Amino acid sequence: MENGWVKIFSSGDQYLVSIAKDLLLNSEIDSVVLNHKDSAYVYMGEVELYVNESDVENAKEILNQLN
Repeated sequence: MENGWVKIFSSGDQYLVSIAKDLLLNSEIDSVVLNHKDSAYVYMGEVELYVNESDVENAKEILNQLN
């Protein structure tokens, strides 16, 4: 990932990352999803969510609502 982006969430379940991305989008925080799942063995690997360094604190605060 390029400099300036920080991983704030990851999961083996893509739907959880999609929910997190939607929550951030609703708060006008840009994010990027990287899918590291194996195409042959979809149960292996993680899906990661990144935000810009300047949005990390706000994004973490929003995602804490998922817990």
